[in-house]
Amino acid sequence: MSQVIARHVEGVTFIGRAKSNHWVAMDGPEHFGGAEAGTRPMELFLISLAGCTGADVASILNKMRVKIDKFEVHVDSERASEHPKVYTKIDITYKFWGKNLEAVKDKIEKAINLSQDVYCSVSEMIRRAGIPVNHTYELIESE
Repeated sequence: MSQVIARHVEGVTFIGRAKSNHWVAMDGPEHFGGAEAGTRPMELFLISLAGCTGADVASILNKMRVKIDKFEVHVDSERASEHPKVYTKIDITYKFWGKNLEAVKDKIEKAINLSQDVYCSVSEMIRRAGIPVNHTYELIESE
């Protein structure tokens, strides 16, 4: 059995499913034959990166008993102008909201570094392809 299946709907609209059995809609822009009915495949790639490293960091911080009120992973990228228009640079910004986060800054840094250097398979695949993956973080004090 295939690990992933992408089923053509119409135009360039597809629905995809993996072993988790959840369907994801993918589509392209109207000028390319799409219906704007789903996330673009290259966007899903970046979403998978954000989800992979985000899950790592959240899990590690939980094990360290670090309390965070809110956590987001923002990914910005640059792409080549010529086909196949691969990513040429990826920047990840981890944003944390909470009280007195400066006191746990070292733990937050450690969690991010463990994700990027050890656990996040998506980040590692990107780096092995020679694409720079940079990361920073922001600590935002909750009221």
